[in-house]
Amino acid sequence: MTFRPLHDRVAVRRLEGDATSKGGIIIPDTVKEKPQEGEVVAVGPGARDERGERIPLDVRVGDVVLFGKWSGTEVRIDHVDLLIMKEGDLIAVLDKVPLAQAA
Repeated sequence: MTFRPLHDRVAVRRLEGDATSKGGIIIPDTVKEKPQEGEVVAVGPGARDERGERIPLDVRVGDVVLFGKWSGTEVRIDHVDLLIMKEGDLIAVLDKVPLAQAA
């Protein structure tokens, strides 16, 4: 099934968190905190302003984003768990920058 979020909403698939702690202890699923990082899998066309013109979204499919702990609505589409949220609920887009450039 294909779908497209409406207006300024995006669909995000959570990225899996680490299953072990820094000390090597395995963390069971029941205690693990849900990650606040995910990949955008679908975006809507954008909201409309007062004049009826469409405002495009800043995120694109494939972007890795950060979002709030309680953001979005959890849905299951084709056996995949997704979060549907407004673009305003996103905190940041993560860019992969080599460590040499970051310093």
